Amino acid sequence: MENQLEISIVVPLFNEVESLPELHAWIKRVLNDHKLTYEVIFVDDGSKDGSWKVIESLKLIDSNVRGIKFQRNYGKSAALHTGFQAALGKVVVTMDADLQDSPDELPELHRMITEEDYDVVSGWKKKRYDPVTKTVPTKLYNWAARRMTGIHLHDFNCGLKAYKNAVVKSIELYGDMHRYIPPLAKFAGFNKIGEKVVIHQARKYGTTKFGLNRFLNGPLDLMTVVFMGKFGKKPMHFFGAMGSLLFIVGFGIAAYLAIDKLFVHSTAIKLAERTEFFVGLTAMIMGVQFFLAGFLAELIGRNSSTRNHYLVETEI
Repeated sequence: MENQLEISIVVPLFNEVESLPELHAWIKRVLNDHKLTYEVIFVDDGSKDGSWKVIESLKLIDSNVRGIKFQRNYGKSAALHTGFQAALGKVVVTMDADLQDSPDELPELHRMITEEDYDVVSGWKKKRYDPVTKTVPTKLYNWAARRMTGIHLHDFNCGLKAYKNAVVKSIELYGDMHRYIPPLAKFAGFNKIGEKVVIHQARKYGTTKFGLNRFLNGPLDLMTVVFMGKFGKKPMHFFGAMGSLLFIVGFGIAAYLAIDKLFVHSTAIKLAERTEFFVGLTAMIMGVQFFLAGFLAELIGRNSSTRNHYLVETEI
């Protein structure tokens, strides 16, 4: 579309009433100075502090403001997913509402997507103003994410990211998957993923909305993303391979014990008194269980409404 907006800013928020006017004014000033057509989509994730009234007042003074209000708190992934579905811009940028992400980064992020043809550009808060209790686990998660996904980013969880519109329309966020949007994009076929050092500012108003549960949810979501990306449509390739390997190992141990008992040490200790017997038996049982898990996953997949849902880039 010739009149398509150049940039959409998706801002998920929860109880950020103090920061919204300042954030909006900052975004508006930067994008107007660079003559970029834009929209700002505020997604209110069930705020109770009057944030929605502020968004309504901003809409009255700026037609580029759009607002989406959840009836209750669903989480950041739900807010981003809803904002992505509503975004109309050629480039979609996400940023937090707490003023820790600087709108001054927006023009360069837009340029990297449009001129350097990146699919995704992830912000890297090289110098952070977070407490140690947040920075240390973040470094650990980033290391694990790099190893498991093959994407060499320093800061997977940075809220400031830019995407081609096609990227955000091709991925589905749920749970706490917002931490791993670059891997989701990669598994959807978007491989040009870049990184930009961005300014990180200390929180000006309020307190962080994330609790200790992120330390547990992060690794679990990472494993889910990697598994679904690699084996989501072929679970038998994972469970079947694991099951077959375990069964072969167990069967090999059992065969060795049987030959040893029949032909070598026929009068030695009983099989039931040998540790190897139980190791082999356990391995065979686990192998059968893995194989059956893969078989059941295949049956479920074949009856899924999305079993033949594939992302088509273009048609002629």
